[in-house]
Amino acid sequence: MKFLFDFFPILLFFIAYKLYGIYVATAVAIAASFLQVTLYWLKHRRFEKMHLVTLGLIVLLGGATLLLQNKAFFMWKPTAVNWAFALAFLLTQFIGDKPLVERMMSHAIDAPTTVWRRLNISWVSFFILMGFANLYVANFYFQTEAALFSAAGHEVDLTTCQQMFQGQLLDLCNHAREMENNWVNFKLFGMLGLTVLFVIGQSVYLAKHMKQQPESPKQTEQENEA
Repeated sequence: MKFLFDFFPILLFFIAYKLYGIYVATAVAIAASFLQVTLYWLKHRRFEKMHLVTLGLIVLLGGATLLLQNKAFFMWKPTAVNWAFALAFLLTQFIGDKPLVERMMSHAIDAPTTVWRRLNISWVSFFILMGFANLYVANFYFQTEAALFSAAGHEVDLTTCQQMFQGQLLDLCNHAREMENNWVNFKLFGMLGLTVLFVIGQSVYLAKHMKQQPESPKQTEQENEA
């Protein structure tokens, strides 16, 4: 459930994008992140640092997107978030008595220090690669947008250019819309899928280190009777 709770601003962004476009979706994502932080505080009476980092970056880069009407700022946001997490995990590898992943999971897993440090570095590597993956996918949109703007001689609103252009300009407009849509799909399905696969892989690796739950007296009595 927590995993889904962490991703619900992205889900709301995706739904709003499909209905109203990227600028409305950006505003929805900002509001959803505020709601996420608020709900977490109401339930736990504390803030989660990752939620606060995400909120800060989405307000900064999402706000710049809305203020300047430039999608690039919001498209950089997943990279900024992932690299911020990578830096946080990396710093705890050398600062403090425990790496961040051990502080988060040691209540359920009993593993030696070498395993925790290896696991922590794997998260650092994962966040870095996710940041580059986002830039790679977003760059396809940046290139097609630049080609469209260059051919048109001015900036173009992708939501209206289909009614304004024909021929080559219309083809460029449709291609830019397709690349924007591909990035949005990657932001939800690609990043979520890669994260799920990574977590599953780590769960398999850590399964032998899971702490055994003590048997209840009732369970012990039933086993003795059997």
